[in-house]
Amino acid sequence: MTVEGTALRSVLRAHPSGVAVLTAQGPAGPAGVTITSFTSLSARPALVSFALADTSSTWELIRDAQWFGVQLLGAHQAELAERFATRGADRFAPPTVWRPGPHGVPLLDGCLGWLVCARQDRVRVGDHHLVVAAVEHVREGEPGESLVHLHGRLRPVTSTTVSRI
Repeated sequence: MTVEGTALRSVLRAHPSGVAVLTAQGPAGPAGVTITSFTSLSARPALVSFALADTSSTWELIRDAQWFGVQLLGAHQAELAERFATRGADRFAPPTVWRPGPHGVPLLDGCLGWLVCARQDRVRVGDHHLVVAAVEHVREGEPGESLVHLHGRLRPVTSTTVSRI
């Protein structure tokens, strides 16, 4: 037996998560959503993963996509993260600036970095769908502070101290 979901979410609020926007070309056009579940899995081969809830309206739009874009958001992009997290919003309408990337994947302007990935595997895990993807293209953006989700809010990473692990 596991703890209740509310208890888990409450304790994990103290653990910062990087904020990214996942995009794909869906059957009806570009689709995207803000995610905090993005993580690197392997350097060789280059694999990443993300998870979307069953209840995500975006999951229905992109579940069959073969390619995905992952935009790593900077501290200056909190408004963009909120737009892509808002159910029912026209996420790709102005002021969002984007262009098609490799394989037609929608790529957003002004990010710290971009990855274009090919779906490798999809597994249902609990109330989420875990997607493992192979990284086919990367591009670094302008240097800047990162955006994280911590204590239920979007926050810039402001530390100037760097520690190596």
